[in-house]
Amino acid sequence: MRDELKAIEQDALANVETVKDIKELQAIKVSYLGKKGSLTGVLRGMGKLSPEERPVIGEIANQVREAITKAIDEKSVVLENAALEEKLKSEAIDVTLPGRPVKAGGPHLLTKVIEEIEDLFIGMGYEVREGPEVETDYFNFEALNLPKDHPARDMQDSFYITNELLLRTHTSPVQARTMRNYKGEKAVKMICPGKVYRRDTDDATHSHQFTQIEGLYVDKDVKMSDLKGVLDVFAKKMFGEDRSIRLRPSFFPFTEPSVEMDISCKVCDGEGCSVCKGTGWIEILGAGMVHPNVLELAGYDPKVYSGFAFGMGPERIAMLKYGINDIRQFYLNDSRFLKQFHQA
Repeated sequence: MRDELKAIEQDALANVETVKDIKELQAIKVSYLGKKGSLTGVLRGMGKLSPEERPVIGEIANQVREAITKAIDEKSVVLENAALEEKLKSEAIDVTLPGRPVKAGGPHLLTKVIEEIEDLFIGMGYEVREGPEVETDYFNFEALNLPKDHPARDMQDSFYITNELLLRTHTSPVQARTMRNYKGEKAVKMICPGKVYRRDTDDATHSHQFTQIEGLYVDKDVKMSDLKGVLDVFAKKMFGEDRSIRLRPSFFPFTEPSVEMDISCKVCDGEGCSVCKGTGWIEILGAGMVHPNVLELAGYDPKVYSGFAFGMGPERIAMLKYGINDIRQFYLNDSRFLKQFHQA
């Protein structure tokens, strides 16, 4: 048995020395040291030995097991290092190669238009204010002269969260909140940009979510001529110094009198074409003098204070300014569309 154990050791060490990969090494380990391995098979015969021989053969067997185990462990380290080296070579990165250029993005076209409008009105002394998109029924409607069951609410049918909370249908509540905060004691000169929501069918000119910028100027002795002057400056700065404007009578519950503002068509220069439907004019925004009821609800004395308000959609401004015919393009995140305006 002593000779048999030595023969197993020599055979195992020779096989371990010539093995080429981890999988083959594992197979050798099983064949010698496993439950059905050569060494295990020999050790099962120790029961036939005399009591004097068993300790001697047992010690030799342990030495053989330790020698084989040590050889396998050392070979395993060698093979793992070789495999890692080979992997590093195959996955090596040539750091001397030039890097791929990263394409720079840019502000969204709507963001650019909104910032351009903000800069224009800030230059005229207006401040920019923001408010919550989830608004109360009171500030969204009642504070703007739209009591419950007022028929004009149907035009702004919206997304209600509860009976008294909804996604705002316009940014006018920011005006009402600002006037309420001022308690009727000082002038208000502000614009309020932001997202608004209306239950509408999405098509080329409508969206259930869009942006809006509204303006408000309340002070003593504010006149309709002041409103016209501000709108004329706005039209010329946004669309060109050669643009003309006209004001048409209209109706809004929160202004009286109310007007729609048109600009002369830049395609036909007012002569009439398919873009302006032959009229020579294109509707751009709504405006008017702040209704006395709105002033009174906000704490202002309508006999002392007067003011004007206006509201516009930046999407419409951008569509007219850059010749875009589908409002959905602003929200589809199509890079082919967006990258056209990085230098706009």
